[in-house]
Amino acid sequence: MSVKDAVTRRFRALCEERKLKTNELATRAGVTPSTVYSMMDAQRRDISIVTIKKLCDGLEISLAEFFSSPEFDELEQEIF
Repeated sequence: MSVKDAVTRRFRALCEERKLKTNELATRAGVTPSTVYSMMDAQRRDISIVTIKKLCDGLEISLAEFFSSPEFDELEQEIF
């Protein structure tokens, strides 16, 4: 699994836990819904740390809480 896939999976799980829809997360984070939808798009490979931080702020969690998850512990090194 790539880092981007792990980030997407983590945001989906957090939204599901909190019963939040994509548009609600975008509103809480102060970003456009298209920003969140494009992040979730499997075809897009990049996501900025600034976007991750904004979404974490919208979920009222820290970056440390976000990245403290098994998805990130199991990632392999990505060399391109």
